[in-house]
Amino acid sequence: MPAAGSPATPAGAGTSTLPPAPKPGVPMAPMPPRPMGAAPPTPMAPMAPRAPTAPSAAAKPPAPPPNMIEKLWNFIVGRFERTVFFGLKFTFPKKFVSPLGFLGVLTGMVFLLLGITGGLLMIYYEPTLPGCGSFSCAFTSVSNITNTVPYGWFLRDIHYTASNAMVLLAALHLYYQYFSGRFKIKNEVIWVTGMIFGLITVLEAFTGYDIIFNQRAGLAIEIGASLANSSPSIGPVTGSAIRLATFGSGFSDFILRLFAAHVFILPMFMLLLTFFHFPRYLVFDLPVVASVMGGIFVIGSLFPVQLGTAYSPGNGSLTIPEWYLTSLYALLRTELDKFTMAGLIPVLMLLMFAVVPYVDTSKKMSWKERPFFAALGITSIGQVLVTTSWGAYVNPDTSLSTLARLYVNPTEYFGSMLVLTAVCFGLTYSVINFLNAKEKVRKALNPSSLSFLSREWLTAILFLLIAVQVIMNIFAVQAVGSGFNSIALFELGVIFITFSVIVHLYRYSQQLPF
Repeated sequence: MPAAGSPATPAGAGTSTLPPAPKPGVPMAPMPPRPMGAAPPTPMAPMAPRAPTAPSAAAKPPAPPPNMIEKLWNFIVGRFERTVFFGLKFTFPKKFVSPLGFLGVLTGMVFLLLGITGGLLMIYYEPTLPGCGSFSCAFTSVSNITNTVPYGWFLRDIHYTASNAMVLLAALHLYYQYFSGRFKIKNEVIWVTGMIFGLITVLEAFTGYDIIFNQRAGLAIEIGASLANSSPSIGPVTGSAIRLATFGSGFSDFILRLFAAHVFILPMFMLLLTFFHFPRYLVFDLPVVASVMGGIFVIGSLFPVQLGTAYSPGNGSLTIPEWYLTSLYALLRTELDKFTMAGLIPVLMLLMFAVVPYVDTSKKMSWKERPFFAALGITSIGQVLVTTSWGAYVNPDTSLSTLARLYVNPTEYFGSMLVLTAVCFGLTYSVINFLNAKEKVRKALNPSSLSFLSREWLTAILFLLIAVQVIMNIFAVQAVGSGFNSIALFELGVIFITFSVIVHLYRYSQQLPF
């Protein structure tokens, strides 16, 4: 057994026949005499030369010194890494990721687009009523932006379409978080602030098209004023203060107050909410963002924003509010109590969604495992669609008066909502039971594969799409020069969508094994 502290003999090694090496300073013991007749000792065989060891890995060449762009980037990151922005963790996917998981980021990108276009529109907009002839200065300035200011039509189309897109994306984001159960993973604060975010988004869109002061804006303002008048308040002082803060001291300055709310007050609240609503880990997928922007441009070209007619109290023409307010408009058209219909019922619906994280406390995430709350969400979607249809409906009988054509029978209205509730709950439970019976609760959706395409084909498609990009840019410039504004906007949207396809195909080709 080796002494303590001495190295042990390796396993599998034979016993050495060589004498031990002499210690320094100790004389070597004499060799014992060879007996008479003994054979001479066998000379030691020469040691075989050691096999050459493999050459060590070549040292990596030193990294080249950073260029000016890298130095600038390192400077920016080094100076701002302690800020709130760099506290966020951005993920840039290397392959396609479903955009449902980052609809909030897409909503924020559209909000950024609205800020840019809205800031440019502010340069030419006049938030006043008198002083511009027979029309208000607000309406006249918007007409000037559309018809006279260079690329004013472009800014208005993008701003209007993006505002509708932001409301739609916010609603889709809400329902995806609801059905996927994301609010269960310690996201209660994010969920509640998201509800406030959605309400402010609708108010922001409402004040935006009010300041045009056309006939549709006048209708929306009348509805808002009637709601303010019918809302209960604690004494006349509080009611007067609410009316003064909302609509000013009279007819002459309420446009200015709506303008201030639209461009400063509401956006400031939204920016403050981002500190409490946005999570630390965000996904930014450039192709998806480009597709959303391209879709906004394409829709803006196909459905350009209309200037409308200037508001006149004596104008008896029928008009309908924007689609996200028609459900509220339908409640008012039942001619029941205004505050109950357009104030209390929407607030109760918002509160129902706000308390969901504190009621649905199970560990189950999928909507298929939460049948009651899934049916509740499906019912809310159905009721929003039905009430929106009621709000957009106008009796086609022109022999009736305007009020008679707009009247919505409350019995038919609420009866349809009750029937829809029963149908939605029944269908939801039936579908979930069917899926459970067929063991399809956890059905996986495999992404489509492009493995049948060789690298040569992918390269050819990429070059073809790049050529399409160049051609569409040329056509867009020609369309602008010829005055075909809608065609130019459509082609610009196609350019963004084509760019997103190019980036997606390129990053996909980098993952192929061939």
